[in-house]
Amino acid sequence: MTTNLMDKFVHLHTHSHYSLLDGLSKIDQLVDRAKELEMEAFAITDHGNLYGSVEFFKKATKAGIKPIIGLEAYVASRSRHDKESGIDSTRYHLT
Repeated sequence: MTTNLMDKFVHLHTHSHYSLLDGLSKIDQLVDRAKELEMEAFAITDHGNLYGSVEFFKKATKAGIKPIIGLEAYVASRSRHDKESGIDSTRYHLT
């Protein structure tokens, strides 16, 4: 018996329209598409905020999809107040 890998695929890094300047899809669209693809679960990891997490949780749960709530955080090598050129210009994200 062979298993199709797409049967168990789960998006773990998805931006919604709550990711300002980085996401376009609305929660309804994401949940509808996941349902259409028969996904058991998927995650939203919006940039720097959790504004869509309650809406996402409610709508995914209602659709029978396990919601995975995440966040893509900005990481500064020193303080967010440090602005020294060459040292503080490198930015990192943590999901």
